[in-house]
Amino acid sequence: MTEKTPHREPEPTLDAAFSDPDATATPWPDARRELETAGVFWLTSVRPEGRPHVTPLIGVWLDGAVYFTTGAEERKARNLALNPHCTVVTGANALDAGLDVVVEGDAAPVSDRAALGRVADAYIVKYGRTVTSPEGTFHGLPETVRSGEGPLVFEVVPRVAFAFAKGKPFGQTRYRFAARAPGDG
Repeated sequence: MTEKTPHREPEPTLDAAFSDPDATATPWPDARRELETAGVFWLTSVRPEGRPHVTPLIGVWLDGAVYFTTGAEERKARNLALNPHCTVVTGANALDAGLDVVVEGDAAPVSDRAALGRVADAYIVKYGRTVTSPEGTFHGLPETVRSGEGPLVFEVVPRVAFAFAKGKPFGQTRYRFAARAPGDG
């Protein structure tokens, strides 16, 4: 991850087969806002034998990618070392309201010190006392991320994303992204 340059926003395409007749495509800024403000994400990775592994985690949307941390010996880290393909999901746990967002891409490890600092800062801004105070659930996380001596940090650059608008009108929107390598910003 280096200093970022602006990217062209993906074009939303409504899937009429899975949408209410009155639905319109969810604009990308709405889906991006859900990624920026989500407290919890769900990561799906692939186990060595091909079975899925799903786990909740905290993460940040920064410069066009999702970033999250994990210990080197955790199942998700071991899975991603063998197969970087993954899905990151967030949204509302309600049937008739909210917006669910699914990001598909490849998880790439981040090791650049400047990039790790930006990720650590984003965690502090987003999660505040949860990551900064002694009683916080993830106390010390930003410092260990910034130093590069703590958990692994992964970047997931979207290849494709989906937004599922729930309620009336419900709709399924697909976003295609221009190809870029992780870390290219």
